[in-house]
Amino acid sequence: MKKIMLLCIAAVMGLAMLTAGCGDNATSSDNASSGSGDAKALKVGTNADFAPFEFQGEGSDEYQGFDMDIIRAVGKEMGVNVEINNIAFDGLIPALQSGNIDIAISGMSITDERKQQVTFSDPYYDSGLTAMVKADNNDINSFADLNGKKIAVQIGTTGAEEAKKIPNAQVKEMNSSADTFLELKAGNVDAVLNDKPVNDYYMVKNSDSTVKRVGEKLTSESYGIALKKDNTELAAKINEAIQKLKENGQYNEIYKKWFGTEPTDNK
Repeated sequence: MKKIMLLCIAAVMGLAMLTAGCGDNATSSDNASSGSGDAKALKVGTNADFAPFEFQGEGSDEYQGFDMDIIRAVGKEMGVNVEINNIAFDGLIPALQSGNIDIAISGMSITDERKQQVTFSDPYYDSGLTAMVKADNNDINSFADLNGKKIAVQIGTTGAEEAKKIPNAQVKEMNSSADTFLELKAGNVDAVLNDKPVNDYYMVKNSDSTVKRVGEKLTSESYGIALKKDNTELAAKINEAIQKLKENGQYNEIYKKWFGTEPTDNK
């Protein structure tokens, strides 16, 4: 009986130790406060389908990309935990307005229309729109040639807005940039319109010789971190953190990691 009792006690103690171990490992990988559990979490919204800015790697639940590295570094500078939430792109601003998230970072271009709905941080990335077509398409060589063509875009983006301005264009709005490439490869559209780094990253990552870029950048735009309207206090803290990352070289390191070169101007 004693032996059985001792075995039961040992089993209970082992289970308790295992449970305690599991509790230690439950700390989020997005903890940016050097292990402090008392730090307030910064609730971040992103649409994790916009490589190389935010995406999930194959076989991984972790959010990766330029934006993800930047916001984790910003959180560390601010001394807060970063809690990343994957939200449809067109749901990011409503999520900010309702208070479900504190900030949104998702390759979001700073526009006058959006500035009426949210507050933006200082720009952290300069971008622009480019077009991509099938490699054997010799009819489209510039944006002017998109007149009357079928164009795939990601819903809620500046690419979607610009495509709708093209005369007689048939615009097909997709849920993700990945979907726009699939539509092009399937021959359902004549071209896709995405941010330049997204198109470039797709071609490099996939070594896809069946598609090509055409023309110069249609627009020149800057990405910013979005916050609830008039949340100037948090915006100031984020701007300060971004500036520190640029001054201490971390911004350049992250930029080079994802784009292969350092930015020409990181001021």
